[in-house]
Amino acid sequence: MMLLSTRGLSKHFAGLQAVKDVDFDLPQGQVRALIGPNGAGKSTFVNMICGRIQPSSGTVIFDGRDVTMMPAHKRITLGMAYTFQITSVFARLPAGENVALAARRRLHDKSQVEKATHKALGQVGLLDRMDQEAGDLSYGHQRLLEIAMGLVQRPRLLILDEPTQGLSDNEITDFKTLIRALAGETTILLIEHNMSVVMQVADQVTVLNFGAVLAEGSPDEIHANRAVQAAYLGGDDA
Repeated sequence: MMLLSTRGLSKHFAGLQAVKDVDFDLPQGQVRALIGPNGAGKSTFVNMICGRIQPSSGTVIFDGRDVTMMPAHKRITLGMAYTFQITSVFARLPAGENVALAARRRLHDKSQVEKATHKALGQVGLLDRMDQEAGDLSYGHQRLLEIAMGLVQRPRLLILDEPTQGLSDNEITDFKTLIRALAGETTILLIEHNMSVVMQVADQVTVLNFGAVLAEGSPDEIHANRAVQAAYLGGDDA
């Protein structure tokens, strides 16, 4: 079953075409990595999926429903969760309360919120820090807290934007274990610059370059793709 699809999705900014006619299909239960050089259009593309910006043309279909003009908060109620590239936690609230606030978007019973909060914090390894103010957590732990805030909403689609940015090597190893554990439980769209992470956790990889799809395939196929190799020559992936 196809959970997410885009057709002809495009975005122009003052004459600059950031995303150009992207056709994209994400089956339910898959871990898909979205990669590309700086300025490839990854963030713009994902922001259109989430409803944070409106496309210039094209459509976004989620679970068989056209959500192209639907605001972001309504897409959340349909089962989309998105973690930002820059942390968006409430710094003066405890970590647990950050997650509980996110849980209340989908749950209303107090005991259910508490149970879901503990589960999500446990999944990302932060249960022992639930009473610590989010602003006092390390940057890496704040990134993991935001993932917990996504997970607690029980999303059908979890979109992670540069989730390993700022994580230590040990935390990245734990993150890869987490993604493998979530595979099959939810569909994941992973925007990631760490190619080791991409190659180890993704089922399929989509490569954007100059706002268009350059290649799609398994991690091994993408690694061997000459066009992808050429796109990365002389630049860092981000």
